[in-house]
Order: sequence, then C-alpha cells, then structure tokens
Amino acid sequence: MKSIVKELGAWLIYILVIIGLSYLVITFVGQRTQVSGSSMETTLSDGDQLIVDKISYRFRDPSRYDIVVFPYKYEKNTYYIKRIIGLPGETVQIVDGYVYINGKKLDEHYGNEVMENPGIAADPVVLGSDEYFVLGDNRNNSQDSRAANVGVIHKDDLLGRAWVRIWPLSEFGVIRHE
Repeated sequence: MKSIVKELGAWLIYILVIIGLSYLVITFVGQRTQVSGSSMETTLSDGDQLIVDKISYRFRDPSRYDIVVFPYKYEKNTYYIKRIIGLPGETVQIVDGYVYINGKKLDEHYGNEVMENPGIAADPVVLGSDEYFVLGDNRNNSQDSRAANVGVIHKDDLLGRAWVRIWPLSEFGVIRHE
C-alpha cells in the first residue's frame, strides 16, 4: 500500500514539474502560433504554423525587417504578424506606393507590390522612443500600421519574433528576416 501511494506521489510531482516547465517555456521562451490570412504572402502563407521567439527582445531591440507577432488591441486572442519597417525616432511616410524613412526611399527585397493605399502614412508618421511601424508583405491585402485601428506598435506590445516555421513540413525551417 505504501509503495502505491509513494509511486502515485512521484507521478504527481513529475506531472506538476512538466506542467510548470511547459508554462515557463510558453510564457517566456517560445510559443506556437498559426498564420491566418494572406497579409504576409509570399513570406508566410495562410495556415503556416510558427514558433515565436519570446526571449530575444528581452536582450536586444527589434530590428528593421524583423517579422513580429503582437496582439490586435480591439479583439481578444487575436494576434497580427507583420514586418517591422520603421524604428523608434524615425519618420515614416508612404509616397506613390513606396516607403520612405527619414525622407529616403527604403530598399526592400521580398516580393511586395507597390502600395495602393498609404493610409495614415500619407502624411509623415514620427515614431516615439518605443514605437515601431509595421507592414504586411502583401501590402495591398494587409491590415497594418497604415490603418488607424492598428497604428504604431509599442515595444511592450510585441509578443515576439517569428522564428521557425514548423508546418507545412515542406517549408520547415528558420524564418528568414531581411
């Protein structure tokens, strides 16, 4: 009888440790997420499964072209995945469908098309000390910082950086950030 109770106690402790470690990993290290929609085509596709690196930005600031995940502020449990274009302290403007940073045209190389709608960036957008301007790669089919309901993103709002695509298996690998 004692050995059964002892064995059950050991299993209970083992299960609690696994649950605790899983919680710590999901909360502070990495989290699985799924791409929904085509706003990041051709880099990421609808249905792609990703692991989001939640630890990098604790040690360094986000960089231009990082693909990041952040919560949509008007809908619970909804997350957006976009590419960082504008960094803190910069001025972003979209003129004739192209992005300008501090008055200089941004050189981009990931197959995006000319933007039809500059949104709020038709006028210069000056970013604060912790603000980022994000765009989807599929510029004419993306709800991003150009839209007033998304706007600029604060560093504290970033869930993390897209790290590895785990599904579909044919596309498995580390996600390339330009």
